[in-house]
Amino acid sequence: MTSRNHSRRQFLKTSTGLLLPAIVPLSAQNAHAALQNVVNLAAGDDYRALVCVFLFGGNDANNMIIPRDPADHTRYAGPRGVLAINRDQTLSIKPTNVQGREFGLHPSMAGLQGLFNAGKAAAVVNVGTLAAPITKAQYNSGSVQRPANLYSHSDQQFLWNTSMADNSVRSGWGGRLGDRVAALNQSGSLTTCMSVAGNSTFLSGDTIRSFPVSPSGQFGLDFYETSTETQPLSTGIQRMLGQSATRVNVMDGVWLDILSGAITNQKQISTALNGASPFTTAFPNTGLGQAMRMIARLIVARTAFGAKRQVFFAAIGGFDTHGEDQLQRQNELLGDVSASMTAFYNATAEINMAENVTAFTASDFNRNFVTNGKGSDHAWGSHHLVVGGAVKGNAMYGTFPTHVVDGPDDVGKGTWIPTTSVDQYAATMAQWFGVGGADLNAVFPNLSRFPTANLGFMV
Repeated sequence: MTSRNHSRRQFLKTSTGLLLPAIVPLSAQNAHAALQNVVNLAAGDDYRALVCVFLFGGNDANNMIIPRDPADHTRYAGPRGVLAINRDQTLSIKPTNVQGREFGLHPSMAGLQGLFNAGKAAAVVNVGTLAAPITKAQYNSGSVQRPANLYSHSDQQFLWNTSMADNSVRSGWGGRLGDRVAALNQSGSLTTCMSVAGNSTFLSGDTIRSFPVSPSGQFGLDFYETSTETQPLSTGIQRMLGQSATRVNVMDGVWLDILSGAITNQKQISTALNGASPFTTAFPNTGLGQAMRMIARLIVARTAFGAKRQVFFAAIGGFDTHGEDQLQRQNELLGDVSASMTAFYNATAEINMAENVTAFTASDFNRNFVTNGKGSDHAWGSHHLVVGGAVKGNAMYGTFPTHVVDGPDDVGKGTWIPTTSVDQYAATMAQWFGVGGADLNAVFPNLSRFPTANLGFMV
């Protein structure tokens, strides 16, 4: 290997391009180890996909899952003030494992109510970033480490994506899962971790990076033709690529490598998508709706990719609702989340893959239970929804807050101390995905600090 080629490869290894993610294949030894540590790998179409739907800005989950028993609802409505949603407006759910208590989903979430009551969705409550279990007394005394920069949007988004509340690790837990399973996929790193929301920390592993795909299906180089004399831009690109061997400058060579790889990857993905069987499920004509539709299309194309395990990332923003428009904004946003995730489930059912695909929500944090008079401010422990045919649905997992302001669950204005960690939430899905044993602890190094590694909401 020449020094120039070595330098070029080193640069590619440590950089992340918009068109071509840095990809370092697993060594043969690591690939063997990955295959040995992936459990539940059966003959036939043993495909698994995890789909993260990130709600950027901090979803006020206090209004996403609402206690519906009269006394509980009265306790909810007082501190919520102008944000309180009338009991009769909520959409009834009766989890089978909460001793007969009744809850309500937000009025805009009819689709997910239907899936919940059909046993295809579950709630995981009071989840948050944690370095270790912590009580109110420990929080106040500082005797147990808190997550870094608690209540900061960017920091809490980062910690949700990495599941490392006390570590500056740069890889995401979805990417670290991808590291362990990429060897199972014929296309290797290319289709293991795919984002329809740009480059993602969540999908950045130790050896692979996420591959960004446009929800529209346009990849930026669709115009390119490998054999043309009439398309000037294609001709120009061909001439540039032909000069690769004569380039001396490292950056020139890196750019050509990125361009060549992007063209190859785009062609592979476009060909697979175009050859995949269509489905008839309609999706909302929204950013999230079309992103979820693209993920469904990529799952249909799994055979062409030779994919056995895939992790996807989608996102919707706008949840930073401090002001008087919170009720209206949340009605729009949660309506979109519900409609998009419901359509996605229906599409997986249509293609007979509902049992093989699990979608779940994540967000920066919850918001204060006590209104600021118009909206709500940054808080901590939040509620999330998990959807799929392999979910033990119509059930609630975790400990729902008592809604006692200044009580043992609250460190200020209805800021709930999480009783379930991101690590536990994620590890439960990771085990269904097929990662166990030593690999599970490598993906979630802090998992042993918590009382259970599996919350039980997956089959």
